[in-house]
Amino acid sequence: MKHIISLVVTLFFFNSVFAADNPKVLMETSMGNVTIELNAEKAPISVENFLGYVNSGSYEGTIFHRVMKQFMNQGGGFTADFTKKQTLSPIQNEADNGLKNDIGTIAMARTNAPHSATNQFFINTADNAFLNHKSKTSRGWGYAVFGKVTEGMDVMKKIEGVSTHTNSKGMQNVPVEPIVIKKISVIKENAR
Repeated sequence: MKHIISLVVTLFFFNSVFAADNPKVLMETSMGNVTIELNAEKAPISVENFLGYVNSGSYEGTIFHRVMKQFMNQGGGFTADFTKKQTLSPIQNEADNGLKNDIGTIAMARTNAPHSATNQFFINTADNAFLNHKSKTSRGWGYAVFGKVTEGMDVMKKIEGVSTHTNSKGMQNVPVEPIVIKKISVIKENAR
């Protein structure tokens, strides 16, 4: 019994030490709250970039502007009236970090140019292996995962299920009723 207790304490300490370095954020949406653990070790550029937008309040009042069933929910770049948010310079693509676009992960959205990500992100609502890094070519770069949902995946699935349309600006897969990101805030700092 003494050995079992010792093992449990050791495992608890081991898990605490290795989980302590990852910052966490709380995303408050009009459909519920989502907690996301960021992977600062494997995606330091993407995490620093994302936290810069979080800490400046840039995501407040943005929307999930692109929602596709069995794929992903994308947001962070537009307000409810489709005003594009101001961005910082694009960042280096970290999709070669070993993290996969599995269900529940958060990744950087970008244009066709591999190193064009700024403020937009998406949360995978399915396993999307075709988005993973394959090679350092324009077609093979993939999309950089930088964290995962730890609470509130049910909210992401609810968002995934809303009705969408093509809006007056020609954007497809836009929720008919806006899904607002009220606020994203850091709830656990990076321990480093």
